[in-house]
Amino acid sequence: MTSAAHAPPVTGPTAVTARALGPDVARGGLLLFIALANAHTFLHWPGTTTVRAMPVTGAFVDGLVAVLLTVIVDGRSYTMFAALFGYGLVQITRRQERAGAAWDTTKKLLRKRGRWMFVIGFLHATLLFYADIITAYALLAIVLVSSVRARSRRLFWYAGIWMLLGSVVYALLSWPAPSDQLLAAVSEDNPLLAAVYRAGGILLAAPFAATTAAGAFMLGIWAARHRLLEDPGPHRDALTRFAVIGITVSVLGGLPLGLVIADVIPHDNAGLAVGLGYLHALTGYAGGPAYAVAIALWASRRQDAPGPVGHALQAVGQRSMTCYVLQSVVWLVAFAPYLLDLGTELRIWQCSLLALATWLATVGIAEWMRRRDIRGPLEVLLRRLTYR
Repeated sequence: MTSAAHAPPVTGPTAVTARALGPDVARGGLLLFIALANAHTFLHWPGTTTVRAMPVTGAFVDGLVAVLLTVIVDGRSYTMFAALFGYGLVQITRRQERAGAAWDTTKKLLRKRGRWMFVIGFLHATLLFYADIITAYALLAIVLVSSVRARSRRLFWYAGIWMLLGSVVYALLSWPAPSDQLLAAVSEDNPLLAAVYRAGGILLAAPFAATTAAGAFMLGIWAARHRLLEDPGPHRDALTRFAVIGITVSVLGGLPLGLVIADVIPHDNAGLAVGLGYLHALTGYAGGPAYAVAIALWASRRQDAPGPVGHALQAVGQRSMTCYVLQSVVWLVAFAPYLLDLGTELRIWQCSLLALATWLATVGIAEWMRRRDIRGPLEVLLRRLTYR
C-alpha cells in the first residue's frame, strides 16, 4: 500500500454559492475604506508638515475630509480586515475538520497558504504598492496559526497584549514629518529603482504591520468560533450594542488626532501627536470589528435576497484580493513620478474622490465577473497553490 493511501484528507475551498453573505459583503464594503486610507499617502507638498500622511491646506473642505478620514477610516479599515482574515482561517479549519483532517494537517495547510500569500504580497509591493497588507496577514497565518486552537480566555489575553503593542507601533507613525520627505519607494523617478525600494521596504514593514493587526486577527478568530458574522441572528441584540458602542468609541477616540491633523489643534508638539496617535490606534481596534458586525447584521436580513447592492458587494468581497490589487494599479498610474505624478497636484478631498471612483470601478468589474461566473484571478491562483 502506498503512503498516499495513508495521507490525511484535505478538502478544497468552499464553493462560491455556499459562502455566507455577511463576511463577503463586509470585505466588499470595507475595501472602500482601504482605498480611502491609501490614496492620500502619496500626497507631498513642499513646505508642509503632515501627520499620518495627511497634508492639509487651509481650505475648510480639506480639513473636514481629513477629520472624517481619521475618525472613520484611518486605523479602522486594517483592523476590520485583520479580524475578517482571522475569521476566514477558522472557517477553513472547520471545513478541514468536517473532512476528517487532523489539526497538524490543517496547520500545515494554513501555513502553506500564508507562505503563498506572502509571495503574492511581496510581488504586489514590488510591482505596484509599497504599503501592501497581504504580506502582514500572511505573517499572521504563518507565525500565529496556533491561535486558531487557543482557548478563548487565553485568546483574549493575547489579543489585548497585541493591541497594546500594535498601538505603540501605530502611534510612532503619527510623528509629524515634512510632507515632501517621502519614502524612496514613492518618490524615486527611476521605475526599476522604485521597485527595488518597494521590495526592500515591504520586507522591513511587514512585521510591524503584522504587529498592528494581530490583536484584531485574534478577535476575528473568537468571533468565528461563534459564527457571529455567518449567523448573527441568535446574538442580534448583543451584536447591535457592540456595533453602536464600538463605532462610537472609535469615532471619539480618533477625533483628537483628527483635529491635530486638520490643524485645529496645532501639531508642532510631536509628543502630543504621538500620544493622540496611541489613543487613535487603540480605539480603532473597537471600530474595525464593529464595522464588520454592522455590515454582517445588515447582510443577515438579506441572505436569501441580497438585491443589487448586496450582490455587488458580495462579488467584490469574493474577489477582495484581486480588487485590492486593482486599486494599486490606479495608485501607481496616478502618483508614480514617472507616470502622472499627481502627488503635488491633488488635495485630500480630491484624493478621496479618486479613491471612491476607484472602488466603484472595482465594484463594477467584480459584478461583471459575478454575472459571467468568473472567479477573481488572484483568488484562483492562491487556491490552486494552496490546495494543489
